[in-house]
Amino acid sequence: MAPDTSTQIHNIGYRSYDGARLGRAYARKSLFSQSLRGAYGLGRSAKSKVLPMLLFAVMCVPALIIVAVAIAVPGSTSLPIKYTTYALTTQVIIGLYLASQAPQSVSRDLRFKTVPLYFSRPIERIDYVLAKFAAMASALFILTATPLLIMWIGSLLAKFDFADQTKGFAQGLVSVLLLSVLFAGLGLITAALTPRRGFGVAAIIAVLLIPFGAVTAVQGIAYSTGSTGAIEWMGLFSPISLIDGIQAAFLGGTSAFPGGDGPSAGVGFVYLLVVLALIAGSYAALMARYRKAGL
Repeated sequence: MAPDTSTQIHNIGYRSYDGARLGRAYARKSLFSQSLRGAYGLGRSAKSKVLPMLLFAVMCVPALIIVAVAIAVPGSTSLPIKYTTYALTTQVIIGLYLASQAPQSVSRDLRFKTVPLYFSRPIERIDYVLAKFAAMASALFILTATPLLIMWIGSLLAKFDFADQTKGFAQGLVSVLLLSVLFAGLGLITAALTPRRGFGVAAIIAVLLIPFGAVTAVQGIAYSTGSTGAIEWMGLFSPISLIDGIQAAFLGGTSAFPGGDGPSAGVGFVYLLVVLALIAGSYAALMARYRKAGL
């Protein structure tokens, strides 16, 4: 039989690499940085920057107005609203931002099946999940903490009491930090359940707003019927109400619950445990989700 001469070997230019191997830590840091930048459209197309930057501006404009009013009104000694109240007042904007950016962070990797490429080498599943979780939480913290910083700087320019304003600012930062981590976990695991971005957006909005609306309605019924003792326990069933209850119990916040009475310190501790359990559960669910997606 004559030898097969149709097989040929081509040199397509691959070269060996003899440089330093930067390893998992560098890969994890790079993925975090890329994901955080992507959450604000940086490094992406101009169209991708419009919505996150617009929502960021919408978050900051009320803070500027609050500062301007406080400075303009003669005899003012404090800001019109507390630092801990701002994020709850702008919860719709935060929800829209999370709904728009969490699917962008994880859904594309699932849709285009690039996750196994991440896990090939040197990054591992835990590195991917930690980087995405930390990036989304950091993006939310930037979104929610920047208006508080504007308010604090404005209060100092207005020569309000430094100690009082700094204490309120610190309490507000703790509140939005907890909110950012909780919302990041819930948003990412919801978005990671489907590779379709549109479904992820709708699901995140539903997870954040439907429980809050239901809890608020039931709390209003309980208040109108005199069953006030049940109001603080109903807040356990909504992410936003959980943050409201924690800051009312421990951070000097004013509760939005009917009657303005937040949970007691004992019930507030239960709120905190539930929030920590949701954060840990979101992380565990993401790890389980990417155990399958990485195959």
